[in-house]
Amino acid sequence: MENKRSLATLNKIIAVDLLQRYGFLGILTVIAGILGIFFVVFLMPLDVNSPPESAQKGDSENLQKPLSNPPAVIRGIYFTSASGGDEKKINYLLDLARKTQINAVVVDIKDSSGYIAYDTDLAVLDKYGAERVAIKDIRSLIGRLHAEGLYAIARIVVFQDPVLAKARPDLAIKNIYGGVWRDYKGLSWIDPAASDAWYYNIAIAEDAAKKGFDEINFDYIRFPSDGDLDAMAYPFWDRKISKSRVIGAFFGRLREGLPDLRLSADLFGFTTTHSDDLGIGQILEEAFASFDYIAPMVYPSHYPPTYLGLENPAVHPYEIVYASMKGGMERLRAYKEKNPGNKAEFRPWLQDFDLGADYSAEMVRAQVRATQDALEENFRGFMLWNPRNIYTVEAVE
Repeated sequence: MENKRSLATLNKIIAVDLLQRYGFLGILTVIAGILGIFFVVFLMPLDVNSPPESAQKGDSENLQKPLSNPPAVIRGIYFTSASGGDEKKINYLLDLARKTQINAVVVDIKDSSGYIAYDTDLAVLDKYGAERVAIKDIRSLIGRLHAEGLYAIARIVVFQDPVLAKARPDLAIKNIYGGVWRDYKGLSWIDPAASDAWYYNIAIAEDAAKKGFDEINFDYIRFPSDGDLDAMAYPFWDRKISKSRVIGAFFGRLREGLPDLRLSADLFGFTTTHSDDLGIGQILEEAFASFDYIAPMVYPSHYPPTYLGLENPAVHPYEIVYASMKGGMERLRAYKEKNPGNKAEFRPWLQDFDLGADYSAEMVRAQVRATQDALEENFRGFMLWNPRNIYTVEAVE
């Protein structure tokens, strides 16, 4: 009891002293300051306005600048991170560009493995063990591309991310039978509603831009489409809002977080002709609002039998691509009428690999021609996909 009285007496003395020194308003100011510090340190959520653990490891020096005069029409090819770190493959790419109309390359910097392909300036990647360096000197690679006049695009796979799922299992889609859910390929996914994952990928995109990439391309920006979908449990998505609203919110946050960068979005080919979200949260109009370029993957081999009345769509490259891009262009025009000032453009992924048919130079050219015919004056190019990075030279001469 004596200790309590002594403490009460001491509190009164301190209060009187503060009142004499600072006055009543001064005391309130001090108290408000203390409460503010307490809120910032202990109560403020970590993922409200900035990516978690996004502190830089150090200031980047000698930054590679983006291409000063980027081409208006892109004719690009896809390059894995392994190819980007292979001198023979790089020389193959540069030689291909010199001989053909190719003027751009899409380089994996974060693929479906979840690993980042080069040494970044992001401390969080060290913490998560997310760097697996395939490209030892990313600035040198971009510099060589730019020296040849090639437009450099960084590809980031977003929600299919085994590395982040392992480092942050709280963000991963769960299996209702226990553990982390995996698709048919055995790959784990992040809940698309997990905002920490949004900021994580924004930070990676920012780093890529600082290294000199001219554009950031986002892939797997959707909910899973294969695997035991009924076994999925989402830690963040509460199912009270639609999948498309979740993905649309993510698109919007990408644009807010990367306001000055050129951004492109890879979407399922069916998004151009279907008004629903295909069960994965992708609706074309949501992408128009946030990206500079929309890249539907209109690979003819990916369309089902009897589509457009065709027994095997893969052997009808012109018809498939034309119908897909024509439908998309009609929707883009309608969107721009309602949203004056919108600058979204189409630039599709086209097939240069054997699936459903042996793809010849003429079949690749037919897709390019179909894109031009469908988009007319709005043609802004295309990107060719071949997972082995071996391209049909005759198709792009």
